[in-house]
Parts: sequence; C-alpha cells; structure tokens
Amino acid sequence: MKTTLRTYTVRDIVEGFVYNELEGKGLFGLSGKLTIQPEYQRNYIYADGKKDVAVIDSLLKGYPLGLIYFNDVSEDSFEVLDGQQRITSIGRFTTGKFAIIDNGREQSFGSISDDKQDIIMNSELLVYHCEGEESEIKEWFKTINIAGVPINEQEENNAVYSGSFVTLAKAEYSNSNNANIQKWGAYIKGTPQRQEILERALSWVAASKGQSIVGYMSAHRRDNNINELRTYFTSVIDWVSGVFRDVLPEMRGLEWGRLYEEYYKQSYDPNKVSSVVQRLYADPYVNGKRGIFEFILGGEKDTKLLEVRIFDTATKAAVYAKQTDEAKTKGISNCSYCAIGHDSNKGKIWALNDMDADHVAAWSKGGGSDIKNCEMLCKPHNRAKGNK
Repeated sequence: MKTTLRTYTVRDIVEGFVYNELEGKGLFGLSGKLTIQPEYQRNYIYADGKKDVAVIDSLLKGYPLGLIYFNDVSEDSFEVLDGQQRITSIGRFTTGKFAIIDNGREQSFGSISDDKQDIIMNSELLVYHCEGEESEIKEWFKTINIAGVPINEQEENNAVYSGSFVTLAKAEYSNSNNANIQKWGAYIKGTPQRQEILERALSWVAASKGQSIVGYMSAHRRDNNINELRTYFTSVIDWVSGVFRDVLPEMRGLEWGRLYEEYYKQSYDPNKVSSVVQRLYADPYVNGKRGIFEFILGGEKDTKLLEVRIFDTATKAAVYAKQTDEAKTKGISNCSYCAIGHDSNKGKIWALNDMDADHVAAWSKGGGSDIKNCEMLCKPHNRAKGNK
C-alpha cells in the first residue's frame, strides 16, 4: 500500500462540511471530495460533551491531534480511513452542533472570539493519503485504534464485510434516531452507535441457522435487502414482549435468541406469566432475578436459575447444634432420614461438614429460608431428596 503525507488546515477539511444527524448519511468535507464516514467506518461516538470538547480544546491549545489517514478512492475522491471521530467533532463544532466552555461560559463556534476562531480554522492536520487494494485498506482499518477508543469486534466485521448488506443493516440497527431503539433497549444491552444492537440481531439470526456472525455476514455481504435479518429480529422481540408484559431491568442482555428457539412453539398466558414474574420478583429469597424469565419459560422447574437464598452459616450451626443435642438424648441419628431408616446409620451422629441445610417446606411450595424452616440432613439424603 502506497502512502503520501500531506498537510491540511482545518479550514480546508471543513469546507463544504455537511453533517446529517442520521448516522452514516451526508458526512462530507473538502468541498464534497472527502467522505468522512464510508460504510466500513464505525458510527460517530464522540458526541458526549467530553471527547468532542477535548478535540476542540486541543486545537485551541495548539496540541497535535495525531495522524489522520485518508483512502484515495480516485484523484479527487477520498475516504477517511482513520480520524473520522476527530474530523466530525471539528466539523460539528464549526457548524454550531455543540458548545465548549470558554471564559467560564458556554460558547458555540460563532460566539467565541475571532482570534480563537482563527486558531481553530488555521490549525494544521497531518494526513497520510493511502492507495491500495480494497483488501489492503480493510486490513489496515482492522488494526487501527482511534484516539484511544479501539474498534470493537462488530465494527471490525462491518469493515471486513462492507457492502450493500452492511449499509442497509447499519441504517436499520445502528441509527440512534430509529423510533424502535427504546423498545429494543429493553431487551438488548448497548448502543446503536457502537453496533451492539446490530451485533445482537446478527447473532440471533446466525445462530438460528447454525452459523457464526462472520459466516452469516460473509454469505449475505452482497444482498440488496436485510429482509431475513429484520424478520427474525422482529419475531424475537415481538415474542418476548408478547409473553412478558412486565418490562424489567434484568431482561436487558438475556439470551433472547436462544430462548426464542427453545420456547417459541410453546403457549403462554401473558396474564399468568405476569403474575408469576411479579411474585418471584418480590420474593426476598430469589437472588437470581435475571433467571426468572427462563425459569418461567421452562415450566418453573429449574430452581437453580433463581439462585434461591440458602441458609447462612449461623443458622446452619444453630440448627445443627439443636438437632444433634436432641438426637444424642434420644440415641438416634441427627439426620431425620437416617433416624427412621433400618441401616447402620440409624444412630449415626454426622459432623456438621457432612450435612447440608434443607428447607423443611420446599421453597417452590412456599417455604422460606429462615431458621424455622431449616433442617440439617446428611449429604447423601439431602441430595436424594431433591425438591420433594
């Protein structure tokens, strides 16, 4: 890959700057010659009032912003390979999209002094122009860490498998202005800007076909639609919201794609489901709130998902001491199951370490995890007892 170092002023770069708040659309500079966000680029993530402001502060203080890389598409057409976040921040500030604190007051570009405007516009940026095959450009992009914010795996995948499919998928799932973001956010962790919703959508549909994300993206790279991806993702979200009327924080980030595949053919009464969710959510003995939903989908059988609170050490010691004293007085085993048996353990006194605490009345049948509902059983009997 061939590289050539050039120097631009900020004025050069932002000339003709156009920025549409809909990510991925209309980001241009250098009088339209520079595409600031080509399809393989990550979305703009600096709009947090810190990183974007830091870029402007650096210019005002005369600090270098570091090298920027352009991909030369043709003689008069360039793409930002590395530096999109910095260039976009500069362009957004000079076009009044955000303000900085100057002289103790919030100031936009148009309201700061003329000399400070000149400092910004005349700041020099060092830019490497790169020429090479698509594969070389993409490989370089994969290795770049942008201003201390490394690209994540999905951003890398978008670069490697860029094409019509990625462009359409990003427009749907990486657009923070999509009206569905709030609904999706109830079940998915992450932000559209960092490609996390797109990554989840891809993981669900890919897994349903026994594929990895990269396998699916590779197979569909040249597709001119995302119908299959959209349909499957929508099916999962609609199924979850249909079964569970209660929207709770613990639902975010669960493996809804896997749960959909396992349980979507089963029938659920949303009213009954809601009643169970509320009961379990309010139960002080349920530690694993995130497990409630799979527990219900699975027929309320696997209590391990709920991480039901067990008896603490002091309770177990107290119950053990009481049972053992009574057993020695009666000449029987301190395990109630052994005491009614017919083998050599009928009179055995078990050590505390050889016994487990158990609910007299099973938790699943309304028994609590307090001292009144605790009994100590030898480990063999406790493990054989199960949830009877």
